[in-house]
Amino acid sequence: MQIKKYIGSTLKEAIGKMKEELGGDAVILSTRVVEPIAGSGKAKYFEVTCGVEDDYDVPKKATPQKPAKEKIKEEPKTFESELKKITEKVYGVSSKETVTEKPVKTKRVLDEEPINVKGDLKNIADTLLQRDIDKKVVNIIIGQLTKYSAFLTEENVDQYVTSVISSMITTSKFEVNKNKKPKVISLIGPTGVGKTTCIAKLAVISKILHKLDIGLISIDTYRLGALDQLRIFSEVSNIDLLIAYEPNEMPKLLSKFKKKDLVFIDTVGRSQKNTLLLKGIKDFLDAVKTDETYLVLNSTAATKNLIDVASKFKGLEFNGIIFTKLDEAVTYGNILNVVNAFGVPIKYLTNGQVIPDDIIAAEPDFIANMIYTGRIN
Repeated sequence: MQIKKYIGSTLKEAIGKMKEELGGDAVILSTRVVEPIAGSGKAKYFEVTCGVEDDYDVPKKATPQKPAKEKIKEEPKTFESELKKITEKVYGVSSKETVTEKPVKTKRVLDEEPINVKGDLKNIADTLLQRDIDKKVVNIIIGQLTKYSAFLTEENVDQYVTSVISSMITTSKFEVNKNKKPKVISLIGPTGVGKTTCIAKLAVISKILHKLDIGLISIDTYRLGALDQLRIFSEVSNIDLLIAYEPNEMPKLLSKFKKKDLVFIDTVGRSQKNTLLLKGIKDFLDAVKTDETYLVLNSTAATKNLIDVASKFKGLEFNGIIFTKLDEAVTYGNILNVVNAFGVPIKYLTNGQVIPDDIIAAEPDFIANMIYTGRIN
């Protein structure tokens, strides 16, 4: 497999460059935001790392990618970087040494019986498929393990698998800095995925733990009982709530929250198949400047359904994903499939209805272990 990187001023631009050169055969392995060094005067940029089969022919007219001019202090999280950490810990190999496809075995490696690569990797592949990970993604994982099979033993193979999966998962932190203007975050998604409950959890966490002044705006005036649910939460938590019935009301409502640190917009759940109603949500969000938009997805849904939802909601320009109802899901491979397909970072996971306890900040190693073991540890 060939590993290639593309950069752009936006994630969409970087992915666009990838698709322009490699078409639909490339698989996104990881994405990240590269922040500029303070005072350098340079803008942040997005980097996409993707993989393509070795026998893939790059079109002759493909535009060569220019290397990034910025000096990057921190290397992106890849399987190779995780491999070095593990080998140093398990075998005593220095993380500065280059690991080749035929590494020199240390004494400890020789003392341990290597696994039967064909048999054990087949079992691992079967396990990954049972976790509902897409076959194309499973092939990438097995391909990486095969390249480093000399290091694998029965004792560490699971650790290597989770490291490969972790390197393919993109996450980003939930950050709010007190500025003159409030940060505006909207949550979108189909019906019944738990958007309102997510907002309640994030609002309480932001208020109690981070001491932020929070405001809520609801445009969910269609669902029976939706406003009552949010009103009760608003009264109990002492968080201000405003309601918008028409898109042109949004600027005025947001101006009332101009002294807030953080404003959450709760949108109405819509079927991904109804483009007209999705446009209605977009009209509300376009009426004000929204800093971040999170797509909320039900982790119990099949991959095909999640991919369809994410594709149809793409027009609302979401830049983060929240997976809900982990406590109800049987497997979690669909999470990896969605992240691999869209390259959008995971922000949060939720595993119950309790406010604000049942919410987990997204972290690649935790999610990788959850996907591979099928358990929330």
